[in-house]
Amino acid sequence: MGMKNKLHQLKLKYRGKKMAPAFNALHTFLYTPNETTHSGGHIRVADDLKRTMNTVIMALVPCLLFGMFNAGYQHYSAINGFPENFSLFEHFLTWDNFWLGAITILPLVIVSYGVGLAIEFLFAVIKGHEVEEGYLVTGMLVPLIVPVDTPLWMLAVAVIFGVVIGKEVFGGTGMNILNPALTIRAFLFFAYPTWMSGDKVWVHGAVDMAGTADAISGETVLGYLAQGNTTEMFQKYDLAEMFYGFIPGSVGETSTLLILLGGLFLVFSKIASWRIMLSAVLGSLAMGLIFNGIVDAGWIPEYSKFYGLMSFEFWQHLLVGGLAFGIVFMATDPVTGSQTNRGKWIYGFLIGFLSVMIRVFNPGYPEGVFLAILLMNVFAPTIDHYVVRGNVKRRMKRLKTATIHPKTSEEVDALKTETA
Repeated sequence: MGMKNKLHQLKLKYRGKKMAPAFNALHTFLYTPNETTHSGGHIRVADDLKRTMNTVIMALVPCLLFGMFNAGYQHYSAINGFPENFSLFEHFLTWDNFWLGAITILPLVIVSYGVGLAIEFLFAVIKGHEVEEGYLVTGMLVPLIVPVDTPLWMLAVAVIFGVVIGKEVFGGTGMNILNPALTIRAFLFFAYPTWMSGDKVWVHGAVDMAGTADAISGETVLGYLAQGNTTEMFQKYDLAEMFYGFIPGSVGETSTLLILLGGLFLVFSKIASWRIMLSAVLGSLAMGLIFNGIVDAGWIPEYSKFYGLMSFEFWQHLLVGGLAFGIVFMATDPVTGSQTNRGKWIYGFLIGFLSVMIRVFNPGYPEGVFLAILLMNVFAPTIDHYVVRGNVKRRMKRLKTATIHPKTSEEVDALKTETA
């Protein structure tokens, strides 16, 4: 008897027991259930929830691996100085960079999955339902949207809050109104703001070395712009480095190239909505153009604290911060986003528009994508409500003016019978 059959026998033996949901989750994670349908009509497709989640994880893995190399690269470059003649294989794709990134980032991944899945298993056992696969993607997203040196206990507390308050209280996967990963990120930002912003948290070791003779800094592009140090920023980072991701930032959000490839993969696999992605990009470009127009018109002086971010080229906002990552992997969440096609255009546009607006006007943290997405998560049902309501009104108006022409004699007889 193979392992699959042994697990199936154990499943039958413990069916109905208190711990059955936890065992079934492990069983179906390892093998396809040893069951077939025998009656009734069933739709047989390959894109079930688990495969959908695995597809998103596949799109996130390149960002995770790049983040490991970048964590080491930023650390050693901050200590030894950035190389003048940069070589991808000589300075970035090195074993030292990867090893430092791996031992720093993998614990974040382990804690995220360990704590989050433990909460999922606990609620499944208490409620007596099957363990849902919704946290598979959340568990990968969380380590990618936090600074590299986030304390593990802090991440564990945030995951507990995000899973319980952000999802389980609403009924679990498919019932939550807020993106769980962004709920976790928001909790970290408001509960521990000094660990989520500043010029020390983005480079490994910078916090521990602060105040010493060997202190290092890892200011982000947005940090430079928020302080008005535009010239210094462009002296340190060029557009190619912003696009490829050789800049400080959260673990998985720096490489716009890999995020773009991941987005294309999700679109062609029909997992994510291209309407939300495209409209969010258009919304961010529109807000960026408005700010550029205000600067060009001379309505804001150069000494203003908003000048640096307002004067930043409108399309370059997509290359820095978490805007691109949020648009591709979080705004497209099928549970918390709009469901109607027209609603997706409105929802996505407002996310991009508000992200750049909050980024410019937020005095304490020059980023806004996670706040914009959470805000629009709340308004997504309202957007869909009015879209559907508008469609119903238009159809009722067409129905009042429509003339029905029967096509067959049976329809003519039916109409005569109804009007008799």
